[in-house]
Amino acid sequence: MVKKAELHVHLEGTATPALVRKMAAQNGAPLDPKTFKSDGEFAWTDFWDFLRCYDKAAATILTKDDYRLVTYDYLARCAQEEAIYVEMFSSPDHAADVGMSYVEHLGGIAAGIDDAKKEFGIVGRIIVTCVRHFGPERALNVAQQFVATPHPYVVGFGMGGDEAQFHPKDFAPAFNLASEAGYKTTNHAGEFGGPESIRASLENLPVSRLGHGVRAIEDSALMTELADRGIPLELSPGSNIATGLYKDRRAHPFKALMEAGCIVTLNSDDPPYFATSIGHEYDEAARNYRLSDTDLENITRNAIRAAFCDDALKEELLAKI
Repeated sequence: MVKKAELHVHLEGTATPALVRKMAAQNGAPLDPKTFKSDGEFAWTDFWDFLRCYDKAAATILTKDDYRLVTYDYLARCAQEEAIYVEMFSSPDHAADVGMSYVEHLGGIAAGIDDAKKEFGIVGRIIVTCVRHFGPERALNVAQQFVATPHPYVVGFGMGGDEAQFHPKDFAPAFNLASEAGYKTTNHAGEFGGPESIRASLENLPVSRLGHGVRAIEDSALMTELADRGIPLELSPGSNIATGLYKDRRAHPFKALMEAGCIVTLNSDDPPYFATSIGHEYDEAARNYRLSDTDLENITRNAIRAAFCDDALKEELLAKI
């Protein structure tokens, strides 16, 4: 089986409906029954409704051990699909909203990474993220905590959330703080925001990668620029289809971006919400884009080379492919 690596997955968004229910029961946390459909899966209708559903489910993660469990559970599932490396987006804002400190939050994730590494050999690292629709002030607060509290598993800084809110330049203080401290950064752009969202990120933020970036397909000059500059794209086809951005895998521009010379990677984003996994993304890419095992292995190499971890770990991971 092809070895896999993932750069774009939201840790709070990896918790399955069963795990969310379990944590809610253990913690006595209120859980809106409308969070789930009749078949037990998460219930949402469009991207913005998805964000609301995500926040409700994430609010059941209340303790350091919950974060350990969520992290371990996800990495265990990835390891079963031959993933060797995962960079997870963590959200200190979600932890703070339930009264958890930044240090407790990170400590729980790190414990889950250690447990999964010990049992399965999979390596996990953390990208601390701010939430765009929470605003620039909260983003700067997250960046300040991030810089003031270094951790060996924290390798970068990023931002997710609703692209329609605010402008990338509003978050320059947060991103510049992280960059000046020596960290690489990534930003969600070109998902529900068009090519102009990507350009705005490139012009105003010190980004090394782009979360999604798929809408570059609509601007040939931008697509060429991304290829020429070697800016990796954290592509998540299953997510884009589930949220209605594209009608199906064949309509998704993954292969076109790949053929245009862009550095492409495969990712699951929020897997239980989108009925996917990192293994499913690789399988569907092979089937729909007629990719060989060699093509898929090269996509894994793309991910590892684009990862924010140290070079020694990259060499160790590349040797496993």
